[in-house]
Amino acid sequence: MVCKLLPLLLFAGFALVPAAAEEPKAAPFFNEKDLTGWHNSNCAADTYFVKDKELITSGKPIGILHTDKQYENFELEVEWMHINKKEVGNSGIFLWCDSLPAVGTPFTRGIEVQVLVNYPDVGWATNHGDIFSIWGAKCKPDRPHPKGYDRCLPSENRAKGGGEWNHYKIVANDGRIRLSVNGKEVSGVSECRPRKGYIAIESEGAECHFRNFQFKELPSTNPKPEEIATARLGHVSLFDHVALGAWRCKPGTWVVQGEALTCKGGDDLSRKIESKKYEVLFDWKLPAKSTAKCEVRIGDDARFAERAKGAKLGEWNRAVFEFDPQGPGAALKFLPAEGLQLRNLYLRELK
Repeated sequence: MVCKLLPLLLFAGFALVPAAAEEPKAAPFFNEKDLTGWHNSNCAADTYFVKDKELITSGKPIGILHTDKQYENFELEVEWMHINKKEVGNSGIFLWCDSLPAVGTPFTRGIEVQVLVNYPDVGWATNHGDIFSIWGAKCKPDRPHPKGYDRCLPSENRAKGGGEWNHYKIVANDGRIRLSVNGKEVSGVSECRPRKGYIAIESEGAECHFRNFQFKELPSTNPKPEEIATARLGHVSLFDHVALGAWRCKPGTWVVQGEALTCKGGDDLSRKIESKKYEVLFDWKLPAKSTAKCEVRIGDDARFAERAKGAKLGEWNRAVFEFDPQGPGAALKFLPAEGLQLRNLYLRELK
């Protein structure tokens, strides 16, 4: 019928108007089979896993699993449940976050949507659906916080406790985030910086389950470069914050303590690497009154982290060095320095 009428319509001065494009439909946020599309930034291999179509974090160690792709504006729906029925259960969904953790911490800069149960009444935080900035990110809460923090406390308690499923709907658009808990909007922040970045699931000490992810991207509002989180550049984690793994040393000279590699003295900490050009990135801390040095080597090439600009003893610092080892094989070494602590160790091959 359309084909027969088309010449008549055109002759009469009419034109067929194409149907409006359909609005993007919500789609599963992950494949419910494995962690394809996600990147384990700084945790053990078994910290995150998929079982019975659920994305599960064991909670140990503390860290993040983030999407492979950065996102700007979107709607995200998800159900979550903590296993802890009496003890505190802590986790979170990070929005617009960086790929690498912030200096000296297992967390990344971004905006956190709290996933929490059984936390005591402290007045400045709740179990009900807080939204807040972390580690250098910024946001403006819809309601002023009693202590002036960049944190929006929910308007009412709609969250269920441990052992029960909760539903979150998160609408993130043009630097504004709105959170609905179990069917009703209760929290919001605006003027977020960054406002484009990765989405991450936090591991923070307790087993937590996530399921029924639904995700829909919204049109861009053209963020400026300074409003975009730092992208992943190929850094590979060398330490899972649980065990020595591939690192080698004499027994007892280096130990994992408080999710950090801690030197007790007496031997190098080393691991074999391929003979390629690398960027080595790590966070380090020496005791405040230490006279020791933080020295890292590949072959005969030595670098002293404590000499880096702005480095301070007694505080966490970040060192970034380039090495170009020569020869058929190489080893990355940290020389012994009593009390030296290391975390967030990464290697990036330079082309």
